[in-house]
Amino acid sequence: MAEISPRDTPRKARDGHRIVIVGGGTAGWMTAAALSRFCDASWSITLVESDAIGTVGVGEATIPMIQNFNAALGIDEAAFIAATNGTYKLGIEFVGWSGRDSRYIHAFGLLGRGLGLLPFQHYWLRGRAEGVVSDLGDYVLNYVACRENRFAHVQREPGSPLPPMPFAYHFDAGLYAAFLRRYAEARGVVRREGRIEDVDLDSESGDVVAVRLESGEAIGGDLFVDCSGFRGLLIGDAIETGWTDWSHWLPCDRAIAVPCEPTEPWLPYTRSTAREAGWQWRIPLQNRIGNGHVFCSAYMAEDAAHDILLANLDAKPTAEPRTIRFATGVRNTAWNRNVVAIGLSAGFIEPLESTSIHLIQTGINRLLDYLPVSGFGDGDRASFNRRAAYEMERIRDFIILHYHANQREGQPFWDALRTMEIPDSLAEKLSMFRAGGKIIRDQDELFDVPGWVQVMLGQGVEPEAWHPLADQLSREQLVQFLDTVKSAYARDVARMPDHQTYVTKLADKGRKMIGQTA
Repeated sequence: MAEISPRDTPRKARDGHRIVIVGGGTAGWMTAAALSRFCDASWSITLVESDAIGTVGVGEATIPMIQNFNAALGIDEAAFIAATNGTYKLGIEFVGWSGRDSRYIHAFGLLGRGLGLLPFQHYWLRGRAEGVVSDLGDYVLNYVACRENRFAHVQREPGSPLPPMPFAYHFDAGLYAAFLRRYAEARGVVRREGRIEDVDLDSESGDVVAVRLESGEAIGGDLFVDCSGFRGLLIGDAIETGWTDWSHWLPCDRAIAVPCEPTEPWLPYTRSTAREAGWQWRIPLQNRIGNGHVFCSAYMAEDAAHDILLANLDAKPTAEPRTIRFATGVRNTAWNRNVVAIGLSAGFIEPLESTSIHLIQTGINRLLDYLPVSGFGDGDRASFNRRAAYEMERIRDFIILHYHANQREGQPFWDALRTMEIPDSLAEKLSMFRAGGKIIRDQDELFDVPGWVQVMLGQGVEPEAWHPLADQLSREQLVQFLDTVKSAYARDVARMPDHQTYVTKLADKGRKMIGQTA
């Protein structure tokens, strides 16, 4: 990243323009960086964190929208890749979810190519019934690139029949937070070191007035952003915002995380492998592989989960495993009084589809949308909370789908999830897909039609029919259409360089920019 100069003059906050961020880590420093970029000098931004309090720090995999966040901040990609030991991510491979020996990839980007009014899956379903198609992934550009371990920044000419190739990143979340801290402090954010001992509330409104450090210092503000993690120091402890528990649908409540030495090649995708009572993640970085075992303590002892993780690493561990306890659920309101919860303090959905950092990002986007000019309106708060709740519920449904549609028969954990009652919103999607292969995307929910289709089919959810308009093609036209898509994607990927070679070259460039040695 290019050298950033601090503001020429110190901030002088107007009344109502003092923002205090409680907690650092990824959530805190993403929030601080964004506010420092988009708020002018009339705002003061203070971040309070303690070096004595650790962060969860396992959110190393992302989804493509992280590009928008970095671009909005003006971050150079090469510098970012170098500073965070980043690699590229084109999707997630699921191993063993629809049977012990099964595997499929939920790849980013388009599924095949639509024709006329219909999305691609209807033509593929008809073609499969007639025996003229191959694996679904052959018709997804990102899947083909994953399989061949290739990557490139794809630039298409206007009108190109080839699709874009969206990507995300794997990176070290701790290094990313440090990177954003440098960015934010250069733009006037003030960091205060210290553990918060008490919170002062207004006796009439119940708003937070100040946070008090162990030293006795009081840090006052008008708007407080709670980035304190699972504890929810302000949103939960101080103003007692309720919590809705989703553990009856998503019962995993532990994760054991450990890094190991890197292996080659650096794969351009995350891997999620189903285990007896949960799943194991594998996230490849330049200098290590991030690993973790998410499991349900009601079905598996921690010692057993620990042993399973260590027995299934690609290389020697480079640190001691650590256990993270969590509960899946959401705050009843993410913005309560003058406190906005962002990150884990607002809610938690396990990282199966790499949504944790994305939820931080969308929380920040909403905060900027509703940033109060004067006072805090009930209408703004209500709208903010409706949007936040809707987003969390739809992501929740997508994660539940993976568990509910499993075919791992004979294991108590998986049997229970396969037969449990599910939310009506998910039941409706499953019913519609089983009946005719249709997915209708609701409003601005995160996961799009290709994502739902890949996971549905990958998990063995089989439609009974396809849209009747897909029958309008003759058999010869259908074969030609399917073969054209498949061969075009194969040729496109064959021109791309090896992923590891591409990352190494870009990271070397970035290290020169930021004066870092390899």
